[in-house]
Amino acid sequence: MEYLVLNNISPDEIIKELNFMAVRSSGSGGQNVNKVSSKVIISFDVKSSLVLKEQIKEILIGKLKNRISQKGILRVSVSKDRSQYNNKMAAIEKLLLLLNNALKPEEKRIATKPTKASELKRILNKKAHSVKKSDRKRTISDDE
Repeated sequence: MEYLVLNNISPDEIIKELNFMAVRSSGSGGQNVNKVSSKVIISFDVKSSLVLKEQIKEILIGKLKNRISQKGILRVSVSKDRSQYNNKMAAIEKLLLLLNNALKPEEKRIATKPTKASELKRILNKKAHSVKKSDRKRTISDDE
């Protein structure tokens, strides 16, 4: 998979700026879970990155604001595998995919007209609903 093609940034340049931390995974895993630090957390400092241009940093901070801390650090964690190496590779993949998706330009929606069949269906549904509502009304003979 090619990453950040839009901005001519190679993944290797970004990987050099990542900070890796291995911690113990939570959840089941038997005896292995209490001994081995297999969960990997990657931190990427978006604000002080030397690879990214200011314009790209602003786009990333805007689009990933729910995932970036106030200090400008983007964190990704992976703990799906028992192997620390596999989790590290998966975390790098996840981070690069996240950055790439954030940098893709949004496609504009092209407005389309509803089809004649959908218009007819909508009108028939409205009429059926109207009849159902009017059947619930009291008539003068019901009050007597």
